[in-house]
Amino acid sequence: MFKNQPKGLIPAALSNMGERFGYYIMNAVLVLFLCSKFGLSGDESALIYSFFYAGIYILSLVGGVIADKTKNYKGTIINGLIIMTAGYVVLSIPILATPANKSWLLALTCVALFLIAFGNGLFKGNLQAIVGQLYDNPRYSAQRDSGFQIFYVFINIGGLVAPFVAPLLRSWWLNVHSMVYNADFPALCHQFLSATDSMNAENMENLYAVATAAGHTAGADLQAFCSQYLEVFNTGIHYSFIASVAAMLISLSIFLITKKQLPTPASKTKAEAQTYTAEERVAMAKEIKQRMAALFAVLGIVIFFWLAFHQNGTSLSLFARDFVATDTIAPEIWQAVNPFFVIVLTPLVMWLFAALSRRGREISTPKKIAIGMGLAGLAYLFLCIYCYVQGYPSGDAFRSLSVAAKETAKAGPWVLIALYFFLTVAELFISPLGLSFVSKVAPKHLQGLCQGLWLGATAIGNLFLWVGPLMYEKWPISYAWGVFFLACLVSMGVMFGMVKWLERVTADQPAPKAVAEESEKDVI
Repeated sequence: MFKNQPKGLIPAALSNMGERFGYYIMNAVLVLFLCSKFGLSGDESALIYSFFYAGIYILSLVGGVIADKTKNYKGTIINGLIIMTAGYVVLSIPILATPANKSWLLALTCVALFLIAFGNGLFKGNLQAIVGQLYDNPRYSAQRDSGFQIFYVFINIGGLVAPFVAPLLRSWWLNVHSMVYNADFPALCHQFLSATDSMNAENMENLYAVATAAGHTAGADLQAFCSQYLEVFNTGIHYSFIASVAAMLISLSIFLITKKQLPTPASKTKAEAQTYTAEERVAMAKEIKQRMAALFAVLGIVIFFWLAFHQNGTSLSLFARDFVATDTIAPEIWQAVNPFFVIVLTPLVMWLFAALSRRGREISTPKKIAIGMGLAGLAYLFLCIYCYVQGYPSGDAFRSLSVAAKETAKAGPWVLIALYFFLTVAELFISPLGLSFVSKVAPKHLQGLCQGLWLGATAIGNLFLWVGPLMYEKWPISYAWGVFFLACLVSMGVMFGMVKWLERVTADQPAPKAVAEESEKDVI
C-alpha cells in the first residue's frame, strides 16, 4: 500500500488528518447544534450549513489564486490553519442564547463559520496541490491514484474519531447536571419557551413525557428545567469545539516540522520557463485548453455527486435523528460510519484496481468516476424503496406523531449502515480519484487554482444542500431520496457518454527531461 510512494506523502497526510479531525467534530453537529442552540428549524439550519459548506469550497478558489500568485503554497497553508483555529476558538465560547441576544449571537456564530471556511479555503486545495506535485516526478507518477487514496484514508481516520467527541462531551456535561440526553427535547424546549408558543394538549403531553425521560422531576418548574436543559445541552457542544482548536494546533505543528519534505512549486515553475521552446509552448497551450475542457466536464458531473453525498450533514442527519432508533447512539455518531467504511474498504478497492491492471483490464479514472455516480444512485434507490415501503411521511408530519407512534415506526440502525456502505464505495470511486484526475490534468503553474476549481464544483453542489432538508420536511421522504437517485443516474449516463473523449484528452504525456529532473529534486 505504501510501496514506491514519495516520502512527503505521509507528513502531508498527517497534517490533513489533524485538520480534518477538528473540522469533522464541528461538521458532525453543526445542523443539530444550530437547531438546539437557536431553536431554528431543520431547513433553516440546513440553509446556514449549505452556505457555510459552499463557502469552504468557493474560498478554496481564492486560496488557490493566492498561492499561485505568491508561489507561497506552504505559507498560505499555515495562514489557513491559524485562521481556522481562530474560528473554532469563537465557537468554543459557551454563551446562552436568549430572545435578547439571539440576533447578534447567531451573527457571531456565522462569523466564526466564515473564519473556518476562509481558513479551510487557504489550506485544503493548496495541500492537495502539493500532494499532486509529489507525483510529477516520473519515478512516482504511476502511483498517483494510489497515493491520493492513501491520502484520503488519513482524512477519514480523523473523520472516524471526530463524530464521537461532541456527543461524549455533551452527554458527560448533561450527566454532571443530573440530566439525560434526548434528541427530541431541545426542539420541544424552544417551542415551549417561545413567546408565540401554541402547543396543543397532545404536544404538552409529549413534552412532559420527554422531559421526564430527560431528567425532569414531577412537580418541578418545567419552564426553568427547559431553560437549564438548553444551556447545559449546548454548553457541552461548545466544549467539543475546544477539541477542534487542539486538533488545529496539532495539524499546524506537524506541518511546520515536516514542510521541508514537501516540494516547492516556485522552483519548478522557474525550471519550466527555462526549458520550453516557443514551439513547445504553442503545443502546450493547445494541450492545456483540451485538458481544461476535460476538467470542467468532470466538474459539471461531480456537482451532483456532492449534492447527494453531503446530505450526510443535512437531510440524512435529520433522518437519523427522526426516523432511526438511536436510543443508545446519538444521531451525530452515525456520520462515523462513512469514514469507517473508507478506512476498511480503501485497501480492497486499491487491490481490485491493481488486480484489474495486472490483467490488462485497467479502469480509467473517468470510468471510475462514472461507476461511482451509479453506486451513489444505488444508495439512494435503496433508501427510497425502504422509506416508500414503510410509508414514511414528511419529517414535519412524523415529528407531530405521538411518542409511542414514532417509536413503533422508527427504522433499525442497519438502514444507515447499508446506506453509508453504498455511499462510501461511491465516494472511493470519485473523491480521491477526482483529486488525482485534477492533479494530472492541471497546468503546473495553475495547480492551486485547478484544485480550487475541483473544490469550487463541490461548493456549487453544497450551495444547494438546503434542497434536501426542504424536500425532507415537506414531502414524503421517499420522494426526496428519489430525486437524488435520479440526479445520480442521469449524471452517470452523461459521464459514461464522455469517457472515451476524457481518456483520449487526459492520456499521459512524457515530461521533458529537464522538468523531470527538477521535479525529482523537489521530491527528494
